Formats: sequence, C-alpha cells, structure tokens
Amino acid sequence: MGMMILKKLSVGLFIICLQSGCAQNAALLGPAYTLTTTGNMYQAGLTYGSNHLIEKKTGKSATQNLRSIIAPKKQKTDFVKLVNNRIKETRKKLNFSNQ
Repeated sequence: MGMMILKKLSVGLFIICLQSGCAQNAALLGPAYTLTTTGNMYQAGLTYGSNHLIEKKTGKSATQNLRSIIAPKKQKTDFVKLVNNRIKETRKKLNFSNQ
C-alpha cells in the first residue's frame, strides 16, 4: 500500500514539473473558461485583448498589477517620517501636561 502512494506521488510531481513551463499560456485559460461557460465570444475576446494590452503597456500581467496596488507600501518618504516624528513628540508633550 505504501508503494502505491509513493508511485502516485511521484507521477503527480512529474506532471506538475512538466506543466510548470506552461505558465505563459495560462493567460488563455481565463478567456477560454469564459467562452465555454457563457458562450459569449465577444466577452472572451475582450478579456483576452484587455489582458494582452495591459501586459504590453505595463510589462506586468493584470494580476501582478493588482497585487502591486493592494500590497502595502513599505517605503516611507522623508515627509511621512517627519510627520510621524512630530505626532509622537506632540503626544509625549500632551501626556506630560495631563499628569
């Protein structure tokens, strides 16, 4: 029984390794799914065309652009640092005056 599980695991990993080179063609999956579920060729074409246009203009896929918008910005500008320091100093002064 243990040998059967090992065999299935090996075959599964082999298939995953073979398909990892197909990541570039994954952009076709969304429009293909839309076409098969809705039957609307125009909507599928628009989806594919807009994804292709976004990738051509920005160099990133639509998903990568969305992640960069949603991800919090890690870099703080000098202005933001200055304002945060002033807020901390003011809070300290207010806390001392309340005591």
